[in-house]
Amino acid sequence: MTDSTDPLDFTGRRVLVVGGSSGIGNGIARAFLARGASVAVWGTRASPADYANEAGSDLAGLDYAQVDVADDEAVARAAEAIAALDVLVLSQGIVKYRRGEYAMPGFRTVLDVNLTSVMACCTAFHGKLKAAAGSAIVVSSTAAFHATRGNPAYAASKAGAVGLVRTLGDAWAADGVRVNGIAPGFVATKMTEVTTKDPNRLAGALQRIPLGRLGTPQDMAGVALFLASPLAAYVIGQTIPVDGGLLLG
Repeated sequence: MTDSTDPLDFTGRRVLVVGGSSGIGNGIARAFLARGASVAVWGTRASPADYANEAGSDLAGLDYAQVDVADDEAVARAAEAIAALDVLVLSQGIVKYRRGEYAMPGFRTVLDVNLTSVMACCTAFHGKLKAAAGSAIVVSSTAAFHATRGNPAYAASKAGAVGLVRTLGDAWAADGVRVNGIAPGFVATKMTEVTTKDPNRLAGALQRIPLGRLGTPQDMAGVALFLASPLAAYVIGQTIPVDGGLLLG
């Protein structure tokens, strides 16, 4: 634990960002790194070199490991390799378009990655977070709060993640572990290219955002830093929408 008077100085703190290889997770990982933390990330590809040409991915200075989070045993093994942890950020996520989530194999796959693996990671690191009086931050989505017609599994998984944050926040507060969440709105990442690369769909999305712009991974990172810091010492079980006002409509 740092002795700095800056509550956003994470020097000496150990952070793991699951799904930190690109997009929102990578932005969060780099924000903690810039604030002095030692940051590890888990991703789906074999090595950092496999992300070399990936937009929104910068693994420089991050400790990378390939972990299949849908495999409970793989999560447990990878967790054992991390000696201590102060902050766990869970930013893993997939979506299946073209009505792929209306077929049961697709529905189960999305739930396994977006929800079940969140519980697997939380339980695998509970002991380490308790020892450090640390915190867990679950990245869900504003899709938890409204219908997503083409993606029932994505919506259900994100709503489930919000419920999990409330329940684990309540259950683990007595252990000194704070569990909270972030619900990003429309953020320009690889997952949202189906909209951002279509001018008509993009224009429609922007019309629904009072701030008039898409979110960025850095917007999400600022809230993650807050939730992991002493500034949020009395915040438990909450999921904060970070959406430019999207949910106000």
